[in-house]
Amino acid sequence: MSVRSARATAVALVTLAVFTDAVAYSIAVPVLPDLSRRFGASPTAIGLLFASFGLTLLVVSIPMGTMSDRIGRKGPMLAGLVALAAATLLFAFADSLRWLFAARLVQGGADAVTWVVGFALLADLYGRDERGAVMGMVMSGATFAFMAGPTLGGWLYERGGVELPFLAVAALAGFCLAAFAWVRLPGQRAERERIPAAAILRVPAVAACTTAVVVAAATLSMFEPVLPLFLSTELGVGPARIGVVFGAGAVASMLLHPIYGRLADRWGGRRLTLIGLAITACTIPAIGRAWSFQSAVALYVLFAATVAIVITPSLTYMAEATSSAGIESFGVGYGLYNMGWGIGLLIGPALGGFLFERLGFPTLALIWAPCVVAIAIVLSRVESRVIAPGGQS
Repeated sequence: MSVRSARATAVALVTLAVFTDAVAYSIAVPVLPDLSRRFGASPTAIGLLFASFGLTLLVVSIPMGTMSDRIGRKGPMLAGLVALAAATLLFAFADSLRWLFAARLVQGGADAVTWVVGFALLADLYGRDERGAVMGMVMSGATFAFMAGPTLGGWLYERGGVELPFLAVAALAGFCLAAFAWVRLPGQRAERERIPAAAILRVPAVAACTTAVVVAAATLSMFEPVLPLFLSTELGVGPARIGVVFGAGAVASMLLHPIYGRLADRWGGRRLTLIGLAITACTIPAIGRAWSFQSAVALYVLFAATVAIVITPSLTYMAEATSSAGIESFGVGYGLYNMGWGIGLLIGPALGGFLFERLGFPTLALIWAPCVVAIAIVLSRVESRVIAPGGQS
């Protein structure tokens, strides 16, 4: 088999595409607020600008997954990378708030395509006993990008102005686009009768996996706005050290994703996902009891390590859930996965901020944890024997 058509080449390119997408998302964190204020945007408008990403993420995920099942993975992947490059160029040359919103909306759609089609491609290429390892490697690349993106964005911004960070990402997206155009991907398509996403979601295991993803995403994103407030007001931790807390957690996740992927191959994605939810719930209240900067770092690393037990195995869980039901629509499956992740990202910060304001962080953590445990118990009762939408087991 030539390098051009090897599975390892496809894995490397999916990793590069996801890495590029994650850098494009995170590199904007230190840039967009200042750029928005230059155009006279209010704090509410800046918040809406960041939130608009999730709108197209939710809208595009399932249709693009369905399309990739029907026509193959390569065309949608190329289209997603074109959209990613276009979005970053729009950011670079935007001269009004309207164009920033347009860029952010396009970026959300590109993100949906890259992640949904990329992971569907990996599910096509690798069997049940191998998917966890390769998906763990891809998630490590994405985690590193999310961790390095803000630092890289700030550094490039200081040296080349607002255009340079986005031009750098556009160039990386262009390279990734050329590489995907060059590689030979297998022409896998869904040969079965097309099954609507709603019908697939009625498969118990698919619904359970999607629910687990919503819970994991909501739990992880809940910490983003409220933990810095807790560390600042209660422990007197400054912004730089708060960054260290989150950075240490990201490093732990990056190192552990491949390990958890291999464990998912051995023990099954479903089992490890549910175990991860239960263990994560046990670590949430501990963070609310942090008494110093050092303890906050240690406890958040523990939390990040447990959340990673959910994230990587849940990627293999979705493939298991669809294939064991006699469905090879991996694109639709990962469209639902991405939709669940997007819903969690919307729920977590909003609900976390609301409860933090009224109850404080320690009480919020104590309330959140048993809810996660209860959901994990309910999901564990979903039958592992999956019934396909057509009614046959």
